[in-house]
Amino acid sequence: MNKVLPSLLASDFSKLGEDIKTMEDAGADIFHLDIMDGQFVPNISYGLPVVEAISKSSSIPLDVHLMTLNPDQFVDEFKAYGVDMLSFHIEATDHPHRVIQLIKSKGMKAGIALNPHTPVVSVKHLLNDVDFVLIMTVNPGFGGQSFIEEGLVKIAELDRVKKEKNLTFDIEVDGGINNDTAKLCKDQGANLLVSGSFLFRAEDKKATIEELRR
Repeated sequence: MNKVLPSLLASDFSKLGEDIKTMEDAGADIFHLDIMDGQFVPNISYGLPVVEAISKSSSIPLDVHLMTLNPDQFVDEFKAYGVDMLSFHIEATDHPHRVIQLIKSKGMKAGIALNPHTPVVSVKHLLNDVDFVLIMTVNPGFGGQSFIEEGLVKIAELDRVKKEKNLTFDIEVDGGINNDTAKLCKDQGANLLVSGSFLFRAEDKKATIEELRR
């Protein structure tokens, strides 16, 4: 089943609670939170207190994408704040399998994220263990970028491996997702669609979510 994940990085932080309610009322499935440390990516987003506030306001699951070094650093805190899904980048640690085990041991779904330049082969050894793979179709660190079409090849490759090995991981896509690119991603096997600027700027958010999901 396809699911739509509004990226809260594109929300108006001065009325974050209102935006959360608006997206929930519009039928959003999961909220996507990008955590940036200014080191792994050249930007800083929000920290643990904001995640805690979001968790208190939200009634749908939370998906945290760590664009940080040392991704195992705050796993306990994310669990305490009710995060359901936690992903990190393969380049961010020398011990990805250990981080996956840690996340899953806390009862969260564990995901591995691939930058636009990172090949699928770099995570093939982890696909038996992860719950989802996050394909970045923009360079991480900033919102509002254009979709990188080479990501479609990686989605297709992942879907092929998934079917060949009879695996069950979800394929999540983040970056430049609109009605057109969402269809391209779904056609290649993606089922979790993160949308930021496009969705938050939409006049009819309910209709937009339904279109993205369909």
